[in-house]
Formats: sequence, structure tokens, C-alpha cells
Amino acid sequence: MQSSISAVEVFIANTTKLFFSPKDPLLASYKMQGVQRKKLIISTLCLMPCLSAHALVNEAVATPTTDVAAPVPAPAAATQTPQVTAPAVAMNEISSLIASKQHPYLTQSHFTYRADDLDALYKANNYQPIWLADDGKANKNADEAIKLLEAAAGHGLNPADYDTSMLRQKLTELKAPFDVHSKDAALYDTAISLSLLRFMHNLHYGRINPADLHFSIQRRAEKTLDLPALIKAGIAADTVASLPSSVEPQLQQYQKLKQALASYRAPEKIPRLNLVVNSTVRQGDALPQSAELQKYLAAFGDLPSDKIDNTATTYTATIVEGVKNFQKRHGIKASGTINKATVAALNAPLTDAEHIMRIELAMERLRWLPEISEGPAIMVNIPAFQLSAFDDIKQDIPTTTMRVVVGKAAKNQTPQLAADMRFVDFQPYWNVPYKIAKDEILPKLAADPEYLTRQNMEFVSGSGSSALRIRQRPGKGNALGKVKFIFPNSSSVYLHDTPSVALFSRPRRDLSHGCVRVAHPQELAEFVLKDQGGWDTGAIKKAMVGKNRQVVLKKPIPVLFLYNTAFFDEHNNLTFYTDIYNRDAELLDALTKHQDLSDQVLFAPKEVPPSAEPIEAEAAHAETVVATANTKQVIPVVESMATTNTAQVVRAIQPAGTEEKSVSAAAAVVKTDSTLSP
Repeated sequence: MQSSISAVEVFIANTTKLFFSPKDPLLASYKMQGVQRKKLIISTLCLMPCLSAHALVNEAVATPTTDVAAPVPAPAAATQTPQVTAPAVAMNEISSLIASKQHPYLTQSHFTYRADDLDALYKANNYQPIWLADDGKANKNADEAIKLLEAAAGHGLNPADYDTSMLRQKLTELKAPFDVHSKDAALYDTAISLSLLRFMHNLHYGRINPADLHFSIQRRAEKTLDLPALIKAGIAADTVASLPSSVEPQLQQYQKLKQALASYRAPEKIPRLNLVVNSTVRQGDALPQSAELQKYLAAFGDLPSDKIDNTATTYTATIVEGVKNFQKRHGIKASGTINKATVAALNAPLTDAEHIMRIELAMERLRWLPEISEGPAIMVNIPAFQLSAFDDIKQDIPTTTMRVVVGKAAKNQTPQLAADMRFVDFQPYWNVPYKIAKDEILPKLAADPEYLTRQNMEFVSGSGSSALRIRQRPGKGNALGKVKFIFPNSSSVYLHDTPSVALFSRPRRDLSHGCVRVAHPQELAEFVLKDQGGWDTGAIKKAMVGKNRQVVLKKPIPVLFLYNTAFFDEHNNLTFYTDIYNRDAELLDALTKHQDLSDQVLFAPKEVPPSAEPIEAEAAHAETVVATANTKQVIPVVESMATTNTAQVVRAIQPAGTEEKSVSAAAAVVKTDSTLSP
């Protein structure tokens, strides 16, 4: 605004000198200050509607501010309309387009959520074109930007989302001499910029709001990525082609998937196999198609290429190990024998298109994660039933891995999430979730009044609260085992030990109520507590058989629950897993409808994660309200939780002539716990 006022002041000063003497009252008015001076400027503008603000700015630049009298031109010259310069045309067109938040060249014309970045990019260049140059470089920058967008498929993105065909066609139609300050040039230049901003935003943050697909993740605290500054620096340094590397995720898993995507897009085709066997093949049996099978297994990383023996005609031990790897990846019992299920899987592999799709979806999900640049981290890949722990997130191979059991596909799916582990509980209590208590425990209690006693369970209420809950005491048979790892999250899930160790031998392990059971809890505890001080292997073993105890971590450890059906395993082999929750289809559908993401869904003030009440305090303050063997006292609580039929069953087993204990309405409502069971 101040620059416009200054420009008008200069214009007034020079114009009045053309028609008035130095002693004229108007000149005295011009020298007034404050409100009167501004009123004069505004009045002058109103009397001269033919002059645009851009013309006034150009006049201000061209005419120095001075009181020296200018030569009086011929009267005819004073009546001519000032001409708007070419840069002013581009400035006006670009400014107007940004203000409109609509672009006529682009398929997705509305760009409200990218308008601020587009404005910042052109403001840094005085609202002049940045890709079309008249400095001898021809259209080199524009060509580089379009090439980058045309290569979007190599990053798992769709070039069509960035109007690459239109941009390329218009560039080829440009012929010298071309006015880089024209309206058409302004429209084309901003189209390139907007497409590039969208590409870089998608590459860094993803195309989908994670919350829309139930990804439990804390929004980023602040926007640290300056896309306009990166683009400006890339143009200045002639490194536009390198822009993707400055915004894409740096996780090793992501980088490996990108390399794999390039391989799957290469002209070479994945080998096909038509294995013919008449009966189950075991180690040592004849296998005429041995060479074909080995080539196929090697193509997927199930068999090292240097272990192929083209002269083999039997089912050797080496091939058996390759088949076991294949069976693991396909959810088949890894026996190593070639049975009907294995033959069917070998002869009906995923197509190249399906491989590519799964890799692209895995890359999209990794873009949703917060920027973790260094330090320890724990990843659980749900469809792989696998946990990987890293001493440093930048590691290529995890420090330790173990099998896990995840939520049942039908009704207790483990959520995708990103949270910080803050606590480790040894010998934990298990607070039974309301739904499990209602649907599973109470019907058993109705049939057997001693059920809670045998399960080492009790009814308790918290300190100062009349709400009741069922909990299981620490000890043998506790559903959480000997240790529980807590990372506060909206889904209230956690990692924990389990007494049901036989489940880890199953090839498909979606068997829990939603939390994740780990096969080697002591090993995970050693990983988590290695930098805690005073927690060596001996101390951990002692804590796992001692009393209930909670350890607060000195430094939180990021925990990532991923859902990637394409994933590089601990042996650095790309593995494809069964889409047990059908989430790939859900994400594919969402991607067909995606629009620009608002920064409001990505960024928010840093939230304080929910704290976990120390278990020692909970144990001390919790009051055992109902004796587990006392049916008379259990009845009111059961009635509040159970269905009508179950309540009737409980009433039926009540001893004749007994009187129900009076329980307040508040006490009769068992506390609802959203925690998913182990």
C-alpha cells in the first residue's frame, strides 16, 4: 500500500507542475501531511480512472522524486493515455490468477490449498514468469520441469495428475519470437509451477489424508518444508531435476521400494512358471522342472541367484529352502514340501501390474509418516505379521526382528498408527475392555460362578470412582504375559507378551483382539531399555518374574504400525503379502478421488500425548469391590454389562432367598474401556 501511495504522490507532483505555477494553492495542498494528504491522493485517483495501478508504479520507478520543475510538454501530450509495460501485463495476469485460485489450463483447476505456495513462488520473482526466459536459455527450465513431472511414475505417482501432456504440447507449440510477458505466457508459466508444487507436495506428504483411512497419527507440529524456496534454488542452481530427492521420504524402506518399482517397470518380464507335479514332492524326490523352479524362486528373492544349479534334476536341500521362503510369503505353512497349495501359488503369481500397484501403495503409506531422521524405531508390518526394531532408523537391515500376532481380520483389525513408546510395564495388570467383558467373559461367568477366580480376575473401581471394571491380576496365565510396551494412541493398542506362544508357529497370525503380541518379549525389552541405564539382561529377567513395575523411558521411541503388502524383509528381499484387511482396495479407491490436501489436516499445534497412570499407583488405589466367588455380589454388575438373556441366566443361578447387594446406578455401569484386547 505504501508503495502505491508513494507512486501516486510522484504522479501528483509531476502532473500538477504541468498545469500550475509554483505558487498555486494545489501545490500547497500537495505538501500537506497526514489525513488531508491521503484524501488528496484518493481524490486524484478517482478523477483518473483511466490509469491503472501498474502504470502508476511504472511512472514512479521511471520518475525520480524531486521538486525540480520539469519541462512543460506540448498540450497534446498531456491528453495521451499512458501505456502499460509488458512486465506489468504479466504481473497483473499472474496476480489476478493467484487471487482467483482457478487455473483454466489444468484438469484440477481449483487450487485453493496451493495458492499460498504459488503466491510465495512468484512474489520472489516480482510476479514475473520463472520458467519461460528471454535470457538466451530459451525454454530450458520449462523443459526440465516437464521432464521431471513426466517421470512421476518412477516415484509411484501418476503423471496425468500433473497435466504433463498438456504442458508438453504447449511447450512444443511455442515459437520464437515469443513474448514471455504476455497473458498466454503468464498462464502457461503458472500452470508449470502449480503442477510442480502439487507433485512435490504429494511426494512428501502423500495424496491422501491419513485420518480419512483411519491412520492414527499425530499431525505435524509445524510446516518445515518450504517448497517455493526449493524450486527457486533449483532454478538458480540449474538442479531442477534433483528436486524430488529433496522432498521424498528418506526411509530405507521407501528408497528400496522406489528401486524395486523401477525394476518392475523395466522391459524384462517376471518369469512365468507352469509346474507340473502328480503328487507331493519332498526333499530328494525327482523334480524334472528343477531349473525352471530355481529361476522363478530367484526372481522373487526366495533363492539366491548364486545358488542356482541348472544341472539338478532332484528336489535338493537348497531348493527346499527357497520354497520355504516362497511359502512364508504366501501364508502357506513353510514345510518345504511341494503340495497342492504350493503348486497353485507357484503357477498363479501376481501379475506385473499387481506387483507395481502394491509397491506404489506401500510408498504412498510411507509418505504419511512423520519425518524421523535418526535414532531408534520399531516397525510392525501388519500383513507380514512381523516386527522390526532398528538402533537407527537409517539402518538398512533391522537390529532385531520377530514374529507377531495381530488383530483378527473379521472384526478386530490392528490399526495403522505412528506413536511414541513411553512406558514399559513388567508383570502388568490387564484391564479387560468393556466389549470383551460383555461379550466373552460375562457369558462364561453366567455359566460358571467360579470363572473369574480361575482366571485370576477381579472387579475393581478406581480411586474416587464408583465405576467398575474387570481386571486380571499379574501372574501365570495373564493375557498380557510378563511385559507390556505402551505408546499412548487414540486406538489404545500396545505391544505385549502372551502365554499363547503356540500361535507364533502359524503362517497366518491375525488372531488377537487388536493389540500386537510379540514372540520374543525379553528381546524387545532389551532393545527398548538398552540406553535406559541399569537395565541389563539380568535386570530384565528379574523384572519379568517380579512384582508389577512400570518403567518410564528417558527418551521416547517411535513406533510405526504399517500396512504394506509390499515390503523388504529382514533379509533385504522384496516380499508381497496377502491383503488380509482389504486395505489396498480401500486406498486404491481413495486415490481415484484425491484432491489437493489442505495444510490444516497435516499440521496442528503439538499435542501432549495422554499419560499413563503408573501401574503401581493404579494397583495401590484400585479397590476390589466384588469378591470373585461371591455370586450374590456379582449379579448387579453382570446385569449392567450383559445382554438380557445373560442377565436372566445369572438371576437363575442366584441362590434362593438371597438378597442382591445394593449398588448405585453409577456403580452398576461398568467403565467403558476402548482398549482393544490383547
